[in-house]
Amino acid sequence: MFTEEIKQQLKEVLSAMQNHVKIRFFTDNKCPSCADAEEFIETMSSLSDHLSFEKVETEELVPAYELTSEKYPDASIRFNGIPGGHEINSFLQAIVELSGLAGELPEELIERVSKIDKDVDIKVFVTLGCPHCPGAVAKANRLAMENPHIKAQMIEAQTFYELSEKYNVSSVPKIVINESFEFVGNQPIEKFIEGLEQ
Repeated sequence: MFTEEIKQQLKEVLSAMQNHVKIRFFTDNKCPSCADAEEFIETMSSLSDHLSFEKVETEELVPAYELTSEKYPDASIRFNGIPGGHEINSFLQAIVELSGLAGELPEELIERVSKIDKDVDIKVFVTLGCPHCPGAVAKANRLAMENPHIKAQMIEAQTFYELSEKYNVSSVPKIVINESFEFVGNQPIEKFIEGLEQ
């Protein structure tokens, strides 16, 4: 799945990690892409001592990866589908940030996000060839790290075609917050927060 050259590049990115990140890999024995998804996470985990994964059999959306860390134990960050193509960038960013290298958000935004006291679900629909999608996924993930009420999930639109149909995904990234607030494009983080506050 990865050439030696790409493995070396990934290793260099992951070498910045400060704390351990654990990935729960969700799979079942019927999913057509789960074998590739398992190979993906096995290889990724082998590239850093700060990274490990646990395999979980489930009947939910598969393949999927849920990320947790010692630094952000309450963060809810999930990738539904293999984060290949451009999405490798948002996946790596989530791992490195969860390990303790998340950039600071402006104080005013932190204050707004901290006031959210109800459960909020951010779905970011992507395709692997979309260059603008990783930025939207990264913003949703960063907000999930800031407040345990916020759940962020990337959904690979082609793998989960039925969900894409349900949410009328015609262009990506499409962001759906709590089933009601939605927008398209890699918008500023303020737009995401506006949706969280609805």
